[in-house]
Amino acid sequence: MDPLSLLLDAGCRMKSKIAVVSFLAGLGLLGAHSALADIYSFKDEKGVVHFTNLPDDKRYKLVRREAGSPSAATKVGFGEPVTYMPSAENIARFTPIIDAAARAHGVDSALVHAVISAESGYNQAAVSRTGARGLMQLMPATAERYGVQNIMDPRENIIAGVKYLRDLLQMFQGNMELAVAAYNAGENAVIRYGNRVPPYAETMGYVPKVLAFYRKFQQRHAS
Repeated sequence: MDPLSLLLDAGCRMKSKIAVVSFLAGLGLLGAHSALADIYSFKDEKGVVHFTNLPDDKRYKLVRREAGSPSAATKVGFGEPVTYMPSAENIARFTPIIDAAARAHGVDSALVHAVISAESGYNQAAVSRTGARGLMQLMPATAERYGVQNIMDPRENIIAGVKYLRDLLQMFQGNMELAVAAYNAGENAVIRYGNRVPPYAETMGYVPKVLAFYRKFQQRHAS
């Protein structure tokens, strides 16, 4: 573990974010590392707040994003993004709808599960700060495009999201990376950047996160 991780994770288990930020600033580390590491935190059962730049526990949540750093899908070890699988109960709850929609529209169900995992964590009531809604975090305009009547209805939300994934895969000739990037940033952004993943911090983190989930769901289906 690098020196910043040791300080954050072992030596800096303080009672507040203010304390740890002040501590690091006092050592001159915020300036030195501000473009290199996001900071994650969680409060344990004793009320102690833990900080790290390499989250290894699903309780960690992003509290500070540094300019130029990777997103919440931080790559560690041998380049595999950190992904925490949703509970088996949540996955099973919507699997019949996902499987039926995926079969009907020719999309790999593992990809649908991966997008839902990254977008909402199977929370059917999820609403983003930009107005995306439901399991597949559909924007209202996208939901309208695919004839959704109730955007928060799991079945309608999933079917529309699957149709959108199908169309993106067709648009980008089966290139899953570009289709996933377009799901996050919009197809026009991918096209504008020459059919490449747009250089947006969120999208550049989102794509490896979804693909990491995809590989895990493929493994689940194969076992």
